[in-house]
Amino acid sequence: MAQSIKHQLFFPHPPEAVWEYLTNAELMGLWLMKNDFRPIIGHEFTFRAGPMPAFDFDGTMHCKVLEIVPFKKLSYSWKLGPGDGTFNVDSVVRWELRPKDNGTELLLHHGDFAILKHMGIFDAMNTGWLQNMHKILKRLNETDHGTTNA
Repeated sequence: MAQSIKHQLFFPHPPEAVWEYLTNAELMGLWLMKNDFRPIIGHEFTFRAGPMPAFDFDGTMHCKVLEIVPFKKLSYSWKLGPGDGTFNVDSVVRWELRPKDNGTELLLHHGDFAILKHMGIFDAMNTGWLQNMHKILKRLNETDHGTTNA
């Protein structure tokens, strides 16, 4: 169906540090969105953002943890819609962490779009994911230097 969103970014931090930002609900809230994530296969959770009426999106992403390989892989379903029980995006988000050069290469693949009714939301997610990966990097760098800004 639709193309995939793919990004990768190098972090001069060990996989365990990057993993924390992908699997700790409180830390995820700092770089992505408020959520009730738990790193348990089968756990259903939500991310909450502002509504986007132009895309028939009520602001809630409905997700389910599909795969966890600690410090290496994480995947979850990613569905959103107008809030009436239907979805206009049904996809899968996959994270992969690879140790590299005394750090971690973080790969994001957002794909398997079974439903994608608005290309505008695809474009927004594509841009947003890369910006959010940079937010993780910034927070990790600030932590390394003893400065944190919420």
